Amino acid sequence: MRDQMMDIADQIMNGGVINREAAYRLTQIEQRDLPYLLAAADSIRQRFQGEKVHLCSILNGRSGRCSEDCSYCAQSVHHQTGVAVYPLLSKAEILRHAQAAEAAGVSHFSIVLSGRGMDETDERTTFQRVIEAYQAIKDSTTLQLCASLGSLSLEQARQLKAVGVQRYHHNVETSREYYPTICRTHSYEDRIRTISVAQEAGLAVCCGGIIGMGETLSQRLDMAFELRELSIDCVPINILNPIAGTRLEAAPALSPLEILKTIALFRFVLPQSVIRTAGGREKNLRDLQAMALLGGANGMLVGGYLTTGGRDSQLDIKMVNDLGLKVAG
Repeated sequence: MRDQMMDIADQIMNGGVINREAAYRLTQIEQRDLPYLLAAADSIRQRFQGEKVHLCSILNGRSGRCSEDCSYCAQSVHHQTGVAVYPLLSKAEILRHAQAAEAAGVSHFSIVLSGRGMDETDERTTFQRVIEAYQAIKDSTTLQLCASLGSLSLEQARQLKAVGVQRYHHNVETSREYYPTICRTHSYEDRIRTISVAQEAGLAVCCGGIIGMGETLSQRLDMAFELRELSIDCVPINILNPIAGTRLEAAPALSPLEILKTIALFRFVLPQSVIRTAGGREKNLRDLQAMALLGGANGMLVGGYLTTGGRDSQLDIKMVNDLGLKVAG
């Protein structure tokens, strides 16, 4: 199996692609062979991504009262979690957070809003305020701008691009097969539709999901192949951090080695995509966080998440430097 891993990695580095059968075989490796899988994934990362690690930061610009019932989410009205609830932050407050992210060494910044999406009739005023906030960030920083606002109309996606937003974030969350277990108020196809709208408007798309929600490793791979079919070039991998009061509050944690194995397999399937470790990495990877960057990942979400804290971004930058890698500008 060790020789097979490197043969597949060599084929990918020479322009080939891994098929589903070969990828699913890799899920069967024994734990003692995991270091070889990580090394092979790291070779692919080096070939296509080089030594740069991409850091991004998000701001929870509006929290709580989301109408959707995603089983992991602390902000859903279907769950009682005690999460902070507040309306859209002011333009000045959003700008302050963006400037702080830039000062911390982050290159990408995204406003994230709770709720189904901006194409809802009662969200039009909110959307215009978001556009004004992005204009202020563009005028005052050198940050690369991203957005995560839920579902969009094509016209709204074009407005985001016009104001300087380069990338739209909209996760599929999990595989098509497993998705109905996670969300019942909107469909997998609804998510695909939003991704297509963003791409039609000329926005790059950041799209991944959450692992550790009860899905199998094969279902995680299904998600990776679905992302490849969607031509996604930036893939955040969140690891479930169960929140009391959600449907997944008692979900068993994945082991750090299982998480590293998943990240490595994603690199085999998505050799030319930025793969970011995101929410839950500190709690779930613990002392093995650095190994993700030597096992296929080349990006991190830093500085905290929507409803849970992270760690000081300077520690992440130091980790990148200690590995002999470079923070992307």
